[in-house]
Amino acid sequence: MTVRAWAELLRVSALFTVPGDALAGAAATGRRPDRGTALAVGASLCLYEAGMALNDWADRDEDAVDRPHRPIPSGRIAPGAALAAAGALTAAGLGLAARAGRPALAVATGLAATVWAYDLRLKHTPAGPAAMAAARGLDLLLGATATGAATRAAGPGARTGTGLRTGTGSRTPSGSSAASASGSRTGSGAASGSRGFVSGVLPAAGVLGAHTYAVTAVSRHEAQGGSTTAPLAALAVTAALGAAALREQRGPGDATPDAGRGRKGESHRPPATPASTAPRLLLTALTGSYFRTAAVPLLHAALNPSPPLTQRAVGGGIRAMIPLQAALAARAGAAGSGLAVMGLVPLARTLARKVSLT
Repeated sequence: MTVRAWAELLRVSALFTVPGDALAGAAATGRRPDRGTALAVGASLCLYEAGMALNDWADRDEDAVDRPHRPIPSGRIAPGAALAAAGALTAAGLGLAARAGRPALAVATGLAATVWAYDLRLKHTPAGPAAMAAARGLDLLLGATATGAATRAAGPGARTGTGLRTGTGSRTPSGSSAASASGSRTGSGAASGSRGFVSGVLPAAGVLGAHTYAVTAVSRHEAQGGSTTAPLAALAVTAALGAAALREQRGPGDATPDAGRGRKGESHRPPATPASTAPRLLLTALTGSYFRTAAVPLLHAALNPSPPLTQRAVGGGIRAMIPLQAALAARAGAAGSGLAVMGLVPLARTLARKVSLT
């Protein structure tokens, strides 16, 4: 009984919506998932569960009226135990992020602060949905900053193997040229990485944040129901995000004005091949899964804004995080990460039958 109570408090069925944030963030950087990505996933899981425990601790009086079956008001878990769990999980999440490097720790600290601010202060204010949206966006940024951290810390010389660290002390012209070329590549790589972060990571974080904002706005009515506007607005956001996910992502190398143009400025695209069509089909399928998972319960809630259907719409919006993350990874060219994220869907569906998402 104690295990089930903690599973309900931490809403473990929603855990499967978390790893995709880091994987989508890693994909948006153009890097393969690595040790840093794994640490980001672990940190995200801890901070997410910290937020769940803190949420029920902060809402214990309200839940005593609206949801007396929840673990704290029902007496199955003591309020102090829930608060202690929130603190311990936050510390564990920050510890894991610290092992992925200072940039990851900085993002994780901002994420933890946002989670605590939401649960303790912002939840019942107009800033509540924005705070939740910021938390999801920061979670994706955590995966992006943690991925490749070890390689970046080693520096360009360790990657290129140019011999600049051989200690020969020679100052031959050729050696000078090599150093100059290496410095040029380093500067170009830094600029390209910055453009890639802006063109890939930030838009992906924005998409996840916008979806989270819409779902959080609907969740404000799940106890009493009665709102048609929130589900309809969320449905419109879902459609817009699905269309955005289907758009071709432009990488840093696509920013040149004459890219893909002929002598007279006309645009030329390579002919479609099975190899180039398959990723597009995968992206379309993942985006369709996202829209179907989120839109159908939202439509039902808009037509009949009762508490049960509104709660079902919120649950559908939470589950839709998984195909959305998968679509973002596939859109960035990481089809394998997208498929791996989608592999979490059956697990999430099975566990959701035993432990409620909301």
